[in-house]
Amino acid sequence: MMFPVLYFAAGLGTRMAHLTKDRPKPLISVGGRPLIDHALAFGDRAGLSPQVVNLHYKADMIRAHLAGRDIAFSDETDAILETGGGLRRALPLLGPGPVITMNTDAVWGRVNPFECLIRAWDPAVMEALVLLIDPALARGHSGRGDFLSSPEGRLTRGPGMIYSGAQILRPEAVWDVPEPKFSLNLIWDQMIARGTLFGVRYPDLWCDVGQPHSIAVAEALLKELP
Repeated sequence: MMFPVLYFAAGLGTRMAHLTKDRPKPLISVGGRPLIDHALAFGDRAGLSPQVVNLHYKADMIRAHLAGRDIAFSDETDAILETGGGLRRALPLLGPGPVITMNTDAVWGRVNPFECLIRAWDPAVMEALVLLIDPALARGHSGRGDFLSSPEGRLTRGPGMIYSGAQILRPEAVWDVPEPKFSLNLIWDQMIARGTLFGVRYPDLWCDVGQPHSIAVAEALLKELP
């Protein structure tokens, strides 16, 4: 089965402070290449298609950087829509689903996160499958975690595993939200109530590149890889 993917690249990147004054966060360099290129490399290797990037802040810079690649753009320059609203706007480019989404502000180990999700996806019982990070394998992340998992992988909210920024989901529920701007957290809570939000562990290192000091942490992670 061919999976479409949406890379979230529309955020303002305010936590990166001065680094995003002259460029969008996905174009900040880590280990010699922009963050968005780290994400796209995994999508290319997994054969995802179509690949869509959403745009808002300094959109022309991202368009120019990706010129010549087989990538479609979902334009959000008129408004910040957050993850849920952004996915809904991009769906005409992605198709009916299921859809993969990925944040573009992380650095990953050698294991392809998309392949982890695709192997574990079971549409018979799942409305969404999120990729989770064991805190022991996380870098650059100071939170308490996001989800607790049952033995069969069903998720509830709570301090435990960290949301990696990657998931597969059936996107039909986004059409039922009346607000134009909303987070996918709203959809997840509905799925939790139905028992259809699942998680799978990523078995490698991962780094959240959310603040300026995280760049050095991410580059150190890359040097650890075989």
